Amino acid sequence: MAWIVLMLSGVLEAGWAISLKFSHGFTRLVPTVSFLVMAVLSFAGLAYAMRVLPAGPAYAVWTGIGAALTAIIGMVWLGDGFSVLRTVSIVLIIAGVIGLNLAGVGH
Repeated sequence: MAWIVLMLSGVLEAGWAISLKFSHGFTRLVPTVSFLVMAVLSFAGLAYAMRVLPAGPAYAVWTGIGAALTAIIGMVWLGDGFSVLRTVSIVLIIAGVIGLNLAGVGH
C-alpha cells in the first residue's frame, strides 16, 4: 500500500510543479490553489509512505516519478523541446524507480 501511495504522490508532485509554472509566481489564483492542494496531498502521501519505507528509496521514487512526469508533460504539451538525450534520461529515471521497487525495499 505504501508503494501505491508513494507513486500517486509522485504524480501529484508533477501536478504541483506544472501548477507552479502556470501560477506565474503565484499571481494567478486557480493555478496557485491547485499548486497548494496538490503540494499538501503530495507531501502527505510521501510522509505516509515513509512510515513504512526507508527515507532514501522513498524520496528517490517520489522525486523520480515527479521529475520524469514533469519532463514528459513539458516535452509533449508545454513546448519544452524534444531530444534523444532527454528521452534517454527520462527512461533512466523510470528504470531507477522500477529498480528500487523491484529491489523489495520495504516489502
